[in-house]
Amino acid sequence: MNRRGRRSFLKEGFLGTAGLAGSLTPSATRVTKENDHSTAPRFKLGMVTYELGKSWDVETIVQNCQTTGFEAVELRTTHRHGAEISLAKEQRAEMRKRFADSPVRLLSLGTICEYHATDRSIVDRNIEETKRWCELAHDLGCLGVKVRPNGFPKDVPEEKTLAQIGNALERCGDAARDNGVELWVEVHGPGTQEPSNMLRIMELAGTPWVGICWNSNDTDVVNGSVAESFEMLKPWLRNCHINELWRAPSPWGARAGRSSEETTGGFPRYARPYPFGEFFRLLRTSGYDRYTLAEVPESPEPIRFMRYYRALWETLTT
Repeated sequence: MNRRGRRSFLKEGFLGTAGLAGSLTPSATRVTKENDHSTAPRFKLGMVTYELGKSWDVETIVQNCQTTGFEAVELRTTHRHGAEISLAKEQRAEMRKRFADSPVRLLSLGTICEYHATDRSIVDRNIEETKRWCELAHDLGCLGVKVRPNGFPKDVPEEKTLAQIGNALERCGDAARDNGVELWVEVHGPGTQEPSNMLRIMELAGTPWVGICWNSNDTDVVNGSVAESFEMLKPWLRNCHINELWRAPSPWGARAGRSSEETTGGFPRYARPYPFGEFFRLLRTSGYDRYTLAEVPESPEPIRFMRYYRALWETLTT
């Protein structure tokens, strides 16, 4: 097989099986330099330190990302690297400088702030904590702060909970604006991660300082496609978490996803393949030019794993 034919086969194998479903607007489907697959995507690869990197200090994060070509990082709070609101002014300046002196961008802070509790004092506490995270993000030079919904409380009307979350985010958005950062709401939580519910939350928040963090959930997929969910949430898209890229449909027709009953070493359960090829194409046509952050399990050979992950990401995005 000649070189051209071999490359064509690989591209068709990985990308052709995840064909675009549904209709897009004319502006989204217009062929431009940005969505020409012969060029590199405008978006870049980074990582989240939720699992991979959770035990690394800042120096190790920078070194490992630089070695493997990961260009940005979202630091998960409560982990060893110490991105915490308790940091003193001098410590904040030191962390900011370490990233600023490297090719790795300190993109965001991954918090666990949430606003769905039935106890109002808990909600207010999370709102006040979110304000402190916005201040830290400003001091560290971050673009965003990640927060989340985390499901619906029992015996409470869903619309009431959605309104409560939206109202809290509106208040938190003021703090984001005042600190020159954005608030990214992770598409997260049983029920709340449904795209229609995330849409409602964004409508209720009603501020340009609050957007979504795509989370590559099974609930995004409708008839094998994420086009419908993507179009629904695209106006608020500010950041992306991606996970196991091997879940992209196989070119040989085998189902790449695990059974919903299968787990390995605490890894997440996935019920079906995820059309990452299609998703990356949708990012291209939308003009998305930020980051796709790998949120994946840790590895005993992180450098080797990260190099393989980047290679697969490059295959699926070009």
